[in-house]
Amino acid sequence: MIETENKNVHSAAIVLAAGQGKRMGTKVQKQFLEVEGKPVLYYSLEAFETSSIIDEVILVVGNGLVDYCQKEIIDKYHFHKVKKIVIGGRERYESVYLGLKALMESAPEYVFIHDGARPFVDNDMLTRAYHEVIKTNACVVGMPSKDTIKVVNESGIVVETPDRKYLWQVQTPQVFAYELIKDAYVEFMENETINVTDDAMVLETVKGIPVKLVEGSYENIKITTPEDLFVAEAFLKKRRNT
Repeated sequence: MIETENKNVHSAAIVLAAGQGKRMGTKVQKQFLEVEGKPVLYYSLEAFETSSIIDEVILVVGNGLVDYCQKEIIDKYHFHKVKKIVIGGRERYESVYLGLKALMESAPEYVFIHDGARPFVDNDMLTRAYHEVIKTNACVVGMPSKDTIKVVNESGIVVETPDRKYLWQVQTPQVFAYELIKDAYVEFMENETINVTDDAMVLETVKGIPVKLVEGSYENIKITTPEDLFVAEAFLKKRRNT
């Protein structure tokens, strides 16, 4: 559990649910597909709602989905910590930037940036990340790679095989001191000269600040393809049984 001496620290979460999910091959966006009778997005919002660490949530959704999310998810499941629903951008980094702007008024000390298509974030993971961000100001959850990774050239020829003990699969939430990541995103959005794939990369590239990796979970998968839904159902049945 969160340490009582830190209860006065204001922490927020940005949950990203604006992705199109083209690889899923369905008309319904992946974050709204149902697993065990509830939308994928429900599970990550529930984790933040029940966490003593998180004080408020900003939900970022696609254009035209604000009313739907308010009625069918926020109101239906009584997610009181969701203070704002904002419309996201064309790219993930634009959605994160808009979520950070939505927090400017409350100005939390720390912000947890999470993909709404990752339903298996849990309190243990949030607690580990919280204690680390207090120490380092920037951390990301992930897990060591189980597989050997090959670096290839444009022709698909292997040019390097990195030592697996130094390779991690990065997940979310990615957690930062709010002012630090906000300033990095403001600077990044003024230039947009690099192709970023996660929030840590913005901080690393723009500010040159190192980011600590924290243990997540091999179950903390991102729902991307139809096969992932079957895996998610298995994980939920396992959790229910234990």
